[in-house]
Amino acid sequence: MAQAIILKPGQYRHLLRATKATSRDPERDVLVLLLGIHTGMRVSEIAQIEVGDMLFPSGAIRSEVSLRARITKGLRQRCIYPTNRDLIAAIDDYLTLRVERRWRMSDDPKRYRGLRPDSALILTFKGYRYSMNTKRRINQAGAQVEYAACDALQSHVTKLYRDAGIKGGSSHSGRRTMASRLLANGAALETVQLMLGHAELDHVDPYLQVSKTVLRRAFDKVIYGDEGIFRDNVATLKHSTP
Repeated sequence: MAQAIILKPGQYRHLLRATKATSRDPERDVLVLLLGIHTGMRVSEIAQIEVGDMLFPSGAIRSEVSLRARITKGLRQRCIYPTNRDLIAAIDDYLTLRVERRWRMSDDPKRYRGLRPDSALILTFKGYRYSMNTKRRINQAGAQVEYAACDALQSHVTKLYRDAGIKGGSSHSGRRTMASRLLANGAALETVQLMLGHAELDHVDPYLQVSKTVLRRAFDKVIYGDEGIFRDNVATLKHSTP
């Protein structure tokens, strides 16, 4: 199976511009894309996370969000960190739109921005919660396990990439992009594993793509060391050779 593309900076900017210009519901769709790219959330998790998970009762956005085990593919609770500026702005824009449309409002306008905390954060373009599909797979132990998927939102995210002219883009592109950027910035594989919510370290491999620049930097570090001791020795030998 072909792996989903990992976004380059130019593709990231183009994807957001194209989505804002062509989407039927740009505020929602930009938020869906950014949740995948900046938090590594699966589409099924994006479809199920609720307003009360993302917001404090005061209406402020949480800097650390706990994904309940019930909504994760592996039934393992983990935390995400919606601290990116683009993502925070997208959350504010979409929730403002929801309030304007009066979608899933509560009786208390001072809590959760007037929204029902138990309502899904992301709604369909008609204002309803996305329906989930029960699927089955065989795990590494050979046992059949069930998991929830959101086929409608997954297909829609793939369409957003296609509409932007980004070949190979899919709902997994966000997760692969986040994982690869973490690795490129020096994060340990174990950290990436935790942030993606995988039980085993080798499950991280399909999401990663290491550039030649990163490989060269890693090779230099092994050969020359953090403090450049061996590099200095090589230079000394060159100058002292008759």
